[in-house]
Amino acid sequence: MPLTDLPLDELRRYAPEIAEPGDFDAFWAKTLATARDAGADPAEYRRVDSPLATVEVFDVRFPGWGGQPVAAWLLLPRGAQGPLPGVVTYIGYGGGRGLHHENLLWSAAGYAHLVVDSRGQGHDTPDPDPMPGPQYVGGFMTRGAENPEHYYYRRLMTDCVRAVDALRAHPAVDARRVVVSGGSQGGGLALAVAGLAREAVAAALVDVPFLCHFRRGAETAAEGPYPELAQYLGVHRRIDPERLFGTLDYFDGVHFAPRATAPALFSVGLMDPVCPPSTVFAAYNRYAGPKDLTVWRFGDHGGGRDSQPYEQMLWLRGLGIAPAADR
Repeated sequence: MPLTDLPLDELRRYAPEIAEPGDFDAFWAKTLATARDAGADPAEYRRVDSPLATVEVFDVRFPGWGGQPVAAWLLLPRGAQGPLPGVVTYIGYGGGRGLHHENLLWSAAGYAHLVVDSRGQGHDTPDPDPMPGPQYVGGFMTRGAENPEHYYYRRLMTDCVRAVDALRAHPAVDARRVVVSGGSQGGGLALAVAGLAREAVAAALVDVPFLCHFRRGAETAAEGPYPELAQYLGVHRRIDPERLFGTLDYFDGVHFAPRATAPALFSVGLMDPVCPPSTVFAAYNRYAGPKDLTVWRFGDHGGGRDSQPYEQMLWLRGLGIAPAADR
């Protein structure tokens, strides 16, 4: 993938004016209050008989949107003395929590690690709510996009906030040191939660984030989910694009970023065809909390790949958000 977006010096200044819905805060306050009222019961943890010798594994169900059960894995370092710092991980587009042994890094580093399923995308959390209106076949970007009340990402982002609630309530976890993390869609979700639950989030790890500056993504992304928006509008030509992007404005990382106050480590690949760098910088340049950015000049949508988690662990240690033995 060649370098096709703006030069790096322009990206560092890229902060276009993007209209924010006047009721943005009221919309999300109502959304989260309704979800918490509907799902007041605590998360359920079922111990898994796993061959892993150094990790305790729990199959989790916690209440998400509408109180509906959301699946997750909780991985705890066996024998660790709590309370532990925690990491909540959100998953990339089209994926779910997977198998428990696929996610061992953070528990190996001494953290309590909650790996959250994505409703309708993973195998263990259905998305039973109706989606009125047309949508792009097979995708999630336009599911319910006629109205922000019905949009798919309203439900998924609500699940992600409730995941933080669930992990903070676990007796093995230090509620003051819970980190949100993810790459691509997961990075966009981590950014959204950092803005929506700022008092509950100690730090955010936001890798090559999706769900930022939707309009720019629809206009410039060569691969991935953003082209679903262009294809949807190309087929449904009577739908007003402004109406569609007006819905997406409620879910855009450029609007969550100014509300986030926790320290954040972002990453971006300058040759990313899925989440063009300008979409990442549009959110990063608005982020209100302390922030750092790892730029992978020749990185595609994989960003720094396996190098980025190492950077993250060192960065969290520098913040003091690390297991006691490492501080």
